[in-house]
Amino acid sequence: MAMERNRQRVGRWASTMDDEWNWHSKQPHLIIGLGELLWDVLPSGPRLGGAPANFSVMAGRLGNHATILSRIGRDDFGRQAMEFLDPLPVDAGLVQVDPAHDSGLVTVELDGGQPRYTIHEAVAWDFLELSDEWVRAAERADVICFGSLAQRCRISRQTIQTLVAETSSACIRIFDVNLRSPFYSGEVLEESLELATVVKMNDAEVPVVMNLLGLPCESGSDQDWLVVSAQRLLEGFPALQMAAVTRGAAGSLLVKREEWHEHPGVAAEVADTVGAGDAFTAALAHSMLRGANLAAMNEAGNRWGAWVASQPGAMPGLPDDAR
Repeated sequence: MAMERNRQRVGRWASTMDDEWNWHSKQPHLIIGLGELLWDVLPSGPRLGGAPANFSVMAGRLGNHATILSRIGRDDFGRQAMEFLDPLPVDAGLVQVDPAHDSGLVTVELDGGQPRYTIHEAVAWDFLELSDEWVRAAERADVICFGSLAQRCRISRQTIQTLVAETSSACIRIFDVNLRSPFYSGEVLEESLELATVVKMNDAEVPVVMNLLGLPCESGSDQDWLVVSAQRLLEGFPALQMAAVTRGAAGSLLVKREEWHEHPGVAAEVADTVGAGDAFTAALAHSMLRGANLAAMNEAGNRWGAWVASQPGAMPGLPDDAR
């Protein structure tokens, strides 16, 4: 039932997009989260997540037309995912259903209070298919966000990179590095950075990225070495226009070729940090589309990231008073 409602919703949306009027001036921006949709199976029970899905839900909550491009299995977890997404402000009508592979799962076990993750392989989102519907959506996208995890399989990697390349020259193409060992390589990072206009990573990922790319990464004050590393990425990849580095409770850095801005972070009573970085990325994209300066982008990203960190789960309910 949820899948059918989403199909009807995306059908109405697609026909509207084909009307002869200016999409950008009369409709919300189209923002796409491309990649994994999965369940984190915790001791307390399953939670729906996946960085592109978390990103899309927050982008929708900020008033954009947010779409998830992913793939689920024809199983209970797949049906439950669609039922969970159905009431949320996100378009899941283009999510593919795989007849042969199960929905994505991450088993989370606690060892002395510390989580250990097992990301199941050969799941539905490892087999993303390049469809005409997906290509049309990519061609109209104002923002597309993709990461490294969903590129671990050759099939999905080719689909993701093809779709990103199909976007318009005006599209903001965000590579959210989101490293998950052992599912990344220097080759995937390099190919993704060549396509992206924005790269987002956390401070722990910066030295890993630099080393895999063969770029120098000196030590120094937290601010200085992160800025220098970001500038080296901008120099090495001409399509990149900005690098965003998140630092958890310590805030974030936004770096362009001609300027950079540091934000100290927003205080929050943390419930868990799952999805906080994805909320940051969605708020960043939302602000970029509206021509915000670096300070305003950083403020928006940190506020929404801190709010998600103050709530349990990656897709918490958003009451009016929080908005």
